[in-house]
Amino acid sequence: MLEGKDVTRQHTELPLARDRPVGRPLHPPIVGAVRRRRVLYVEGYDPRGAQVYHRLFERSCQHFGKAWPVSLTLNPLELDSEELAHWSIEMRSAHWQVATRYDFLRLEHHIRADMGGPLAREVLRALGWIVNDLVSGTLWHIFRACWRFGVHLLLFQILFLVWLAVAAAGGLAAFRVVTVGLAEPVALGLVAALLVAPATLLVLRPLARRWFVGQITHCWATLRRFGRGRAATWLDQAVETGARHLVAVAQTSDADEIVVVGHSTGSVIAAAIVARALALDPQLGRRKARLVLLTLGSVMPAVALHPAATRMRDIVKRLASEPALSWIECQSRKDVMNFDDFDPVKGVGVQVERQRNPLLWPVRFKDMMSSADYRHLRWHFFAMHFQYIMSGDRPTPHDYVLLVGGPMALSDWARHHDLATIRDGMTRGPDTN
Repeated sequence: MLEGKDVTRQHTELPLARDRPVGRPLHPPIVGAVRRRRVLYVEGYDPRGAQVYHRLFERSCQHFGKAWPVSLTLNPLELDSEELAHWSIEMRSAHWQVATRYDFLRLEHHIRADMGGPLAREVLRALGWIVNDLVSGTLWHIFRACWRFGVHLLLFQILFLVWLAVAAAGGLAAFRVVTVGLAEPVALGLVAALLVAPATLLVLRPLARRWFVGQITHCWATLRRFGRGRAATWLDQAVETGARHLVAVAQTSDADEIVVVGHSTGSVIAAAIVARALALDPQLGRRKARLVLLTLGSVMPAVALHPAATRMRDIVKRLASEPALSWIECQSRKDVMNFDDFDPVKGVGVQVERQRNPLLWPVRFKDMMSSADYRHLRWHFFAMHFQYIMSGDRPTPHDYVLLVGGPMALSDWARHHDLATIRDGMTRGPDTN
């Protein structure tokens, strides 16, 4: 662990601004200070659970400690219930100290149950998703919105169909061996085919899971049901749990800022949690604590682009017009599993009278790491997709540990990080003299 680990540097000023564009004002932006923060993190469709994510966060803290002139304490993971876990972070310098409680919404039990069902159910759900996306025109809408995301989604659909085709070929081969090679009756050949085909599926199932085929198909079958407002999805239970927890935190916590983080598939759930929490407590975000929704590498547009996904579009519309919410959407061109340079409101056909959200924040993973590490990650798409929630070897404005544990109000930092600096550990605007 990083208990009490201190990182010292000789310099006291770390400029974060890049070359300032011509015509940008020189007056210092206002970047609010945070002393206490609450984070509710919503993972993607990942069966690994809170323990793995705590280790990932610990690794990020180790990178962060080498790059930033502050000291950091990361406390151990505590499993509070079947639904929630948490850990805490304390970040400090000579001039400030920030305490962050990091709540983790536990979805791993639901996801493991989802993925652990019968093989026949897995095949039927995946086929239903693939056929429906094709017939409804959703796949075409996704390609028009972001061709990179469309290619990655189509790749997993093709891999699933190849898995089925290999199994079907095994069944056909068994049929021919029995009826032609052994000259047995057709009925016996059919029995052999019906035994060999599912057996081939089972034999190849570990390989399909290693290539994330089963995980992705289960994920999208679940997301499609949720986006269309279908009942009986475990996502509804998770959203209700997260929303009630968020309302309780807002009403009882002394935090200066409450941040709901959704990564990948978690962006869909996090958005639904915030919308549901606003329905439960209309004063949410209007009290002391700022309310922030941080979506990282979001797949939400792919859910909302389905013609029947009225529930998802209603959630997007609610958040887009909410004045008490700061929604920050982080996107990266190098991540094929997100929608780069895409407005997740207008881009999915949602119209609001006055759009207040989201703020789009382009993220450059290349700036976070060495050239060698970046070249290594370029073709590891899942690893690249996880860079949103990692710290790099170099100090950059989008450093996940800095975002959730640092002294800057997140909504202000997202807007003004190109002009602001961290000097003596305090956020300020650039010098004007």
